[in-house]
Amino acid sequence: MTLTPKIAPDTADAPVDLVQFQGKGMRITIGIFIVLPMLAVLAAIPVALNGWISWTDAGLFLLFWLITGMGITLGYHRYFTHGSFKATRWVKNSLAIMGSMALQGSLAQWVADHRRHHKFSDEVGDPHSPWRYGTSRRAVAKGLFYSHVAWIFEAQNTSVEQYAPDIRADRDLARISRWFPAWVTLSLLLPAALGGLLTWSWIGALTAFFWAGLVRIAFLHHVTWSINSICHVFGKRPFKSRDLSSNVAWLAIPAFGESWHNLHHAEPTAARHGVLKGQIDVTALMIRAMERLRMATDVRWPKPERIAAKLVDPSMRSQVRGYVEPASLPS
Repeated sequence: MTLTPKIAPDTADAPVDLVQFQGKGMRITIGIFIVLPMLAVLAAIPVALNGWISWTDAGLFLLFWLITGMGITLGYHRYFTHGSFKATRWVKNSLAIMGSMALQGSLAQWVADHRRHHKFSDEVGDPHSPWRYGTSRRAVAKGLFYSHVAWIFEAQNTSVEQYAPDIRADRDLARISRWFPAWVTLSLLLPAALGGLLTWSWIGALTAFFWAGLVRIAFLHHVTWSINSICHVFGKRPFKSRDLSSNVAWLAIPAFGESWHNLHHAEPTAARHGVLKGQIDVTALMIRAMERLRMATDVRWPKPERIAAKLVDPSMRSQVRGYVEPASLPS
């Protein structure tokens, strides 16, 4: 199935009533927290070649990648934005803190941006469509860069009052948002503190800060941003959707299942995105575990029959997890 993006060049900006404005100082602050981790990534290869990485650093990298990555995929995205399940108060607050430690902005703004993205996906009003400049190779290349990172620096922000009033009205979440600088500090310094304690050395603290702090943050940034950019240009589109969202298999592990993006846009509230056989969705596995531990309730698991009906090619129905072909009527 071939779709044409509904964004004409130079018409991609959202109407003013959909946005609020962020000052130059805030954009500079955002730039600092994006550029510094990226510089760490550039330095990562020579640092590794010089032996400044240990199993402790690798272990802490994986630990904090899991904590903050799940904060985004499980918390910010599937729980807060789409309501794929319900959670107890302490789980809700924990997910908000974990997501804040990913340094991808405040919870309310992240949710507002993503809800607006779904409302106007690949149309006028989408905050980060890669198709905003047109469909030529040069336009798409420019659009990919914009949707990957440049959109974050726009003076216009999605209106939280319009798209995420439920987040702003929650007292617990409002309190956690006010403490956002503390979660940023914790995300950077806790790996260093653990590295120093586990190795009992300042060098261990420094390398843990570098690998499990800066490099981990940059890695998670680019994985998340790739869903906005790569997963709207490249990949497969087995499901019917009104936009150009796609599935990108090689991103599934680092993105914890978020790169099964075509299904997500076809069925936004589904707790599982990897619905075809062989599609690994770590976030869905975590939700399943939480459900069994009664940490998550009313989980919106995708219904196989509904998912099968959304396939572009009906012959693929047997690949849908849990799908059973209806019994044929006796002749």
